[in-house]
Amino acid sequence: MKVQERPQGEEQEHKIMTRKQKAESKTQDSGQQSPSKKPKSENQHNGQPHTEDENGKTAAAAAAQFDEFCKVTKEFLSLQQMRDILEANAQDASGSDDAVVPRCLDMLFYGPMERCPVCNGLLEFTGSNYACTGRYSEWSSCTYKIKEPPRVQGETKLPESVESTNVPDVIRRTLDPKRRSPRFLADKDKPFKGMMISLSGRLSRTHHYWKTEIERHGGKVSNTIPGVTCLVVSSAERDRGGSSKVVEAMERQIPVVREEWLADSIAKQEPQPLQAYDVVSDLSVGGKGIPWDKQDPTEEALESLTAELKLYGKRSVYKDTMLLEQGAEIFEKDGIVYNCAFSLCDQGREVNHYCITQLIKVPEKHLHLYYKKGKVGDDPGAEERLEEWEDVDRAIEEFARLFEEITGNEFEPWEREKKIEKKPSKFYPIDMDDGVDVRYGGLGLRQLGVAAAHCKLEPLVANFMKVLCSQEIYRYALMEMGLDSPDLPMGMLSELHLKRCEAVLLEFVEKIKSMRETGQKAEAVWSDFSQQWFTLMHTIRPFIFRDLQEIADHAAAGFETVRDINAASRLIGDLTGATIDDPLSDVYRKIGCTVSPLERESEDFKMIQNYLESTYEPVRVGDISYGATLENIFAVEPSACPSLEEVKKLPNKMLLWCGTRSSNLMRHLHKGFLPAVCSLPVPGYMFGKAIVCSDAAAEAARYGFTAVDRPEGFLVLAVASLGEEVTELKQPLEDTKTLEEKKHGVKGLGRKKTDEKEHKTWKDEIKVPCGRLIPSGHKESPLEYNEYAVYDPKQVRIMFIVGVKYEEKDVVYDTAE
Repeated sequence: MKVQERPQGEEQEHKIMTRKQKAESKTQDSGQQSPSKKPKSENQHNGQPHTEDENGKTAAAAAAQFDEFCKVTKEFLSLQQMRDILEANAQDASGSDDAVVPRCLDMLFYGPMERCPVCNGLLEFTGSNYACTGRYSEWSSCTYKIKEPPRVQGETKLPESVESTNVPDVIRRTLDPKRRSPRFLADKDKPFKGMMISLSGRLSRTHHYWKTEIERHGGKVSNTIPGVTCLVVSSAERDRGGSSKVVEAMERQIPVVREEWLADSIAKQEPQPLQAYDVVSDLSVGGKGIPWDKQDPTEEALESLTAELKLYGKRSVYKDTMLLEQGAEIFEKDGIVYNCAFSLCDQGREVNHYCITQLIKVPEKHLHLYYKKGKVGDDPGAEERLEEWEDVDRAIEEFARLFEEITGNEFEPWEREKKIEKKPSKFYPIDMDDGVDVRYGGLGLRQLGVAAAHCKLEPLVANFMKVLCSQEIYRYALMEMGLDSPDLPMGMLSELHLKRCEAVLLEFVEKIKSMRETGQKAEAVWSDFSQQWFTLMHTIRPFIFRDLQEIADHAAAGFETVRDINAASRLIGDLTGATIDDPLSDVYRKIGCTVSPLERESEDFKMIQNYLESTYEPVRVGDISYGATLENIFAVEPSACPSLEEVKKLPNKMLLWCGTRSSNLMRHLHKGFLPAVCSLPVPGYMFGKAIVCSDAAAEAARYGFTAVDRPEGFLVLAVASLGEEVTELKQPLEDTKTLEEKKHGVKGLGRKKTDEKEHKTWKDEIKVPCGRLIPSGHKESPLEYNEYAVYDPKQVRIMFIVGVKYEEKDVVYDTAE
């Protein structure tokens, strides 16, 4: 049986990609295409902008003319006159002097811009395009961008304060719309335009190859270091300690980047941040100090896995206060706990920040107020202060004032009744619960052996519980989902916050099913949801959702993972103390599930081993295949599930596979399987709010496989009754509500099926579809293997936990240059 933690795509390698791998293969920034393709500009042919205007003027000539115009205009007009001109033409006259001057010059020379077609906001030149400065909703800035914005066709107006002066001809000529020139911007497929790049050392491709590619994409190559934009080297430089070219670049403070920077910039058609591919900081004594979102995903993942959690719940004193050693506690008065965490994701303004405010009580000292605001993974750039207050009432007033400044809401209504209204550009509270995030409270690496050694449970069961109680599996799961911020306790959220996240997801899913907007307006709807989602479900790497598969992979599956990790956190509690008191047995009792290892010589063990071997196919990650070796099998009796005797009374029973992350397993054993959170017309969610099973261990293995450096995993076997009536589907349904209401069983027909001639019967009437995998004849199905959907949890009973170890089977090396 399979629970919907990680929905599958049509290809195997898509289904089991970790966040690290996805980050390497996808563009995750606000410049990505959204679900609707942008129409080509009228001023483009075959995707390439003109290099001449209608009067035959070249880009270079137009740029020179604009430079001369700017020089004359800045000498003639005062700053106040520039603001008056902008106001007279219904343009934005606010902001600093540095913002007003280029805005006015652009408007005078190229003409006043029309309003944003998405939100009716004002457009502003950013250096590479024109971006909207308006807001789409209280949750999101408008992310509309365009190379050639529509201009007002009428004549540019001059206010009386300017018209009454002797306006130079160079300015007067631009007032006539017929004499304007379009603004030439860099071609999108020229990411290296204006760059001088140097190459060093043995790269994966020849220097000649990269020289050709760099020049084809607008750049130039230099054999020397002085004056270059960056130096490109092999990743091996960090092991070598740096060549003479690297040393010279370091001395001149020129960025030294890995070769992947070239490939990624070309693939994404824009220069990638140099900091993300930095090599020099690894060679420097001071270390990186680079924000996580600017790092290579591999490096960021390693840092997040090893980072210490700074805030583990509502009563946790933030680690960076340095007050824990003094016995500090969160201040509480009249039932209010003075500890708040906030999040804000605003991709229109490139903001992805968190904020912490705490009142902290230190024994024999005054009250302390702590405040911190910054971008996750960028501690050096965070705003932070710790203040000591003698007057408790004034400290409380300051805390409440900060809350209102941060959120735009009053503090008391939030803490008393959880009333909150999202305000534009303001943070939103991440409602923490009283418990302990498992990334802090779970067993650390040094505790695992001691905890198992002192456990009174049967040794194999003790080792099983050791895995479920360790920090590691939960850290990995959140890291792969991008929800692993060390500054916010994503593993200890309140039920209220989780319900709000679920409501937002369900509302958006329903909206896109009936959405009539197209083009840029459709993109704005997706952008608005993305910013709202990543404000509520705080992530290290936010992006704009583009399609339903991404909603399934990163929103629905992410929510389900966080929900299940929160359940595990409550069961595990705080195991940071001594382990000789047998905490594993205590957690085992809380789960309410009996776990017993099967004897290897037993008939059940042999039956399951045969079922695994006959229905398994290697999991593929890129060019590497992974087989699964059977380690242990546990028979389980969860008190939350119906008894086997109850299920045996139901019709059409099958023993089926379920793949699950290790991080979700404890909640399954404690509460039983939950249906999928939503219905989406993509594999994994195409049956709607159902518990989904498979007759192929290969399907379950994709969900249980997490990362190549975490070979252990678990598969689940459960007995499911499909009911009297079973509906067969070859394609996703547009509306699954009828299936959900009638609670009939559903069989999704895959491209492969198990050979029915080899099926067996177990426990009298329970069918075990353990035949070899063969073609089914349904070549057009989105499913690779048969899947079964059950809508009533009372029709499903978890029977066995199968521990497996994924092992590398073969490697295909690419020897091409």
